[in-house]
Amino acid sequence: MTKKATVNYHVHKPQRQAFELDAGGIVGNLIAPELAPTEVQVRDARTLHFDDSFHDEAVAFALAPTEVVFAERSNDWQTVYDAELTALLTRKLDAQEVIVFDHTIRIDDPGAVRKPARNVHSDYSVEGAEQRLIDILGAGKAAKWSTGHYAFINIWRPIETPINSAPLGFVLPSSVAPEDWILLDLIYPDRKGQIMGLAANPDHQWIYMSKMTPDEVAYFNIFDNQGRPSVGHSALDMVEDPNITAVRKSIESRTLVRFA
Repeated sequence: MTKKATVNYHVHKPQRQAFELDAGGIVGNLIAPELAPTEVQVRDARTLHFDDSFHDEAVAFALAPTEVVFAERSNDWQTVYDAELTALLTRKLDAQEVIVFDHTIRIDDPGAVRKPARNVHSDYSVEGAEQRLIDILGAGKAAKWSTGHYAFINIWRPIETPINSAPLGFVLPSSVAPEDWILLDLIYPDRKGQIMGLAANPDHQWIYMSKMTPDEVAYFNIFDNQGRPSVGHSALDMVEDPNITAVRKSIESRTLVRFA
């Protein structure tokens, strides 16, 4: 089944572009480059048998109930959740080692500190991924991992209620041209990174999973040092049922995975 949604693509510019997070020392304050709202057709992964598609399209979905009750102002849940995610990726991807290094709870509310990301992007450039590897492991261990196969993989889950609005959508890598990607700086108060923005292309094929529940996750590649494609993704501006008013809440977890 196909539905319509609006996404915000990036725009090619002659000069380098950047996001500035927590700009001016204000938590949650974001300065963004120009974006181009674009209507796209999205297909429902529930009808496309995408449960085991990671090795083909670098994005997949799984039933993965959690014992965790998430809280923004406490990290008491993180040890249990990290273990759950490690077990999931070990089982699904035959991972040899999994490091869960970041969690972000997002709430689609104007007053939220972290809102859904409404720009089409992937989280790392090559340089950004290599630097993040060093940040996490240290230079020595990062050099050893770099001689083998490693990847950064995101895991996304609804929390509290099923997703009725602003679901997370994905662009199938097979539909993306190399020139669609735009290198962007990511400026934090204490460090600088790089991400990849995606420019509009009518060939892009979008998917999402309708009405995802807190028992379901999406997991997708955001960098792979042996060439598995990165997955462009964004919150989709669309509503499943206009009679439901539940606010979209989700958690995204970033992981570093080493393969045998």
